[in-house]
Amino acid sequence: MNPQPNKRMIFIIASAFDAAVSGIVLLIFFGFIPVDISGWGIPPWVIGLGGFIWFLSALAILVYQVTRTDFPE
Repeated sequence: MNPQPNKRMIFIIASAFDAAVSGIVLLIFFGFIPVDISGWGIPPWVIGLGGFIWFLSALAILVYQVTRTDFPE
């Protein structure tokens, strides 16, 4: 039994979920979702930068896992 497909599917699901959540954070930062982030005690640029880095890393992992080719051993 090869555990690789299960591990790969977990990475795909987790990175897709991360991309979706970080996308929501970016939508809040840019004002498309009306949430007042000024009351959180965090500078808005930190939320934007963190959401952007989080989104790019999740997207990179998702693209890698989806486009990866598996060679039989």
